[in-house]
Amino acid sequence: MQLSTERILTTHTGSLPRPAGLSLTGPERDASELAGAVRSVVTSQIDAGVDVVNDGEASKPSYATYVTERLTGFGGEGQPLRPRDYDDFPAWGERMMSERARTRRLTNPACTGPVSYRDPSLVAADIENLREATAGHDVAGVFMSAASPGVIAVFHANQHYASDDEYIAALADAMKTEYDAIHAAGLVLQLDCPDLAMGWNVSGIGGSQEGFLAAIARRVAAINHATRDIPPEAMRLHLCWGNYEGPHTSDIPLRDIIGEVLKARPAAISFEGANPRHEHEWAVFADVKLPDGKAIIPGVIDSTTNYVEHPELVAQRLDRYARLVGRENVLAGTDCGFATFATSSTVDPQVAWAKLAAMAEGARLASQELWP
Repeated sequence: MQLSTERILTTHTGSLPRPAGLSLTGPERDASELAGAVRSVVTSQIDAGVDVVNDGEASKPSYATYVTERLTGFGGEGQPLRPRDYDDFPAWGERMMSERARTRRLTNPACTGPVSYRDPSLVAADIENLREATAGHDVAGVFMSAASPGVIAVFHANQHYASDDEYIAALADAMKTEYDAIHAAGLVLQLDCPDLAMGWNVSGIGGSQEGFLAAIARRVAAINHATRDIPPEAMRLHLCWGNYEGPHTSDIPLRDIIGEVLKARPAAISFEGANPRHEHEWAVFADVKLPDGKAIIPGVIDSTTNYVEHPELVAQRLDRYARLVGRENVLAGTDCGFATFATSSTVDPQVAWAKLAAMAEGARLASQELWP
């Protein structure tokens, strides 16, 4: 994984605006159309000034539910996720539930049988599309995201295994196939782990904050087991508190979870750092020392609003982190994806690309200060 050795490098969380009308599931999936979409999204990232690029998750209906096409053991329909915010602010919550039902049109099937990895052809196609799309381009790095065992368990309730720990262990063993394939292709593996933060606000994992910390420790252990054959420097990890524009008043503080998160093997941690609920948490790193070999990818642009951040604001955000953890240990990132669900996106596609361009300009300004 390329680090910011000469300037602040830019990247993002994963999902980017997909071409309108792109079919992502079942027999309607068109291989050539999908390959063209990946080429387009790679070119758009480079044009916006993104250094470490990916496929925009173009083939995935969402960052977590895509696995039901690749794994056995899922069926029926589980319960939709309901953040605590919905109950704390009922009128807003009802509006959000109605809007989600109208736009997402996705189901969350439950785990109803043994989990195993049944179809490696889909990740193989993703890898080939991304390698072809980036061939010949001068980029600092290429990554591909994959759902973590824990986030799959959040979206797809366990109705088969004797315990959630047993379920997550089975998911870790199954998803190892995908993780290893991404690494073997020479791509940086990004593990999407929103459950390490969102799991408290959205699912109430553990029942209490103490129980939640114990639960995420077990989820980190599952990640470490599943990635045991991949070097830490070939991986990064993303966590967030749920990629939705809302109160977030029940989010667990970064300070409370960062100790457990830093025990995960991936060498870089991506997290929200731009939205009004979490921007202040840059100060956590005044007290928390990064372990040797770890880097951070703080969000310096918000992925849930159509404001385009001023590059000078981006530079200020990056400068704060760099002066606490070292300039070489910071990459510029986004709070989350711009299209975590393909059927709904809060940020207009044209605005999303403008935000990424602002991030690149902000990183350039920060670099001028940090490498005088």
